[in-house]
Amino acid sequence: MSYDGSPGAGVCYRHPDRQSYVLCQRCGRTICGECQTPAPVGVICPECMREARASMPRTRPEAIRRIGFLGRSGQPVMTYALMAVCVVVFIFQSIPGLGSHVTNALLYAGGFSYPASAGGSFQPWRLLTSVFAHGSVLHLALNMYTLWIFGQILEPMIGKWRYLTLFLISGVFGSVGMLVLAPYQGAVGASGAIFGMFGALVVIQRKLGGPVRQLIVLIVINLAFGFIPIFGAHIAWQAHVGGLVGGLLTGLVLTETRKRSQFPLQVTLLIVLAVIAVLAGIYPVLRPGS
Repeated sequence: MSYDGSPGAGVCYRHPDRQSYVLCQRCGRTICGECQTPAPVGVICPECMREARASMPRTRPEAIRRIGFLGRSGQPVMTYALMAVCVVVFIFQSIPGLGSHVTNALLYAGGFSYPASAGGSFQPWRLLTSVFAHGSVLHLALNMYTLWIFGQILEPMIGKWRYLTLFLISGVFGSVGMLVLAPYQGAVGASGAIFGMFGALVVIQRKLGGPVRQLIVLIVINLAFGFIPIFGAHIAWQAHVGGLVGGLLTGLVLTETRKRSQFPLQVTLLIVLAVIAVLAGIYPVLRPGS
């Protein structure tokens, strides 16, 4: 039986063994990361790319070659970019005499969500900046390895901009988890955002009919480490819980607004979710009498 790559199928029309979440903006067929070619709006499939090339003037071969290169790369560029930012930040954190100031300027604790009148120091940007700082080389290495592994799976499925949105929203929700569950504890690290990736992948896999049991077991095991005394003192499990909630909500938005005609609704709901995350992170300032 042939496969037509229709939007509801959930797998690439050229690689039926690969699940994907991205549709060609011209024909609407499902395509994986390897088959995606960036277009002015969204991505297009190889057949539509060939049609576009055929209609291009033959006096512009360099532009055609560049488009072809982008289409062949299929690399999780947003994952690499996020990893690079985390590594650069950690390099600055490691500079003697400067590193401690960098870390202190980026970390998040509940006090930074409170106004000075309540004994805090209101700096809401830390809800996000803390995601890119890490406490040690091992902390950085474990998070970057996990980000690399799951980024290669998730980014081609949902597209790089949805992937970045997921990462950032989950990161802020991770800080909200710290505010709600451990308001007097400071934290740094991309773990909350990574747990958001776990949550979104569970929702997407379940929507597409893929296996989720092993992923759920992985989430449970990683959450459990935060409650083991030998590890728990160095793990902000509260950020993991917050990030997981953010990822589940973002994944739900993405899967329920998957059709191309629902793109405006999807953007609106993602903006609303981001606003909710930020408001949750600054709610002490919004309370009457603060």
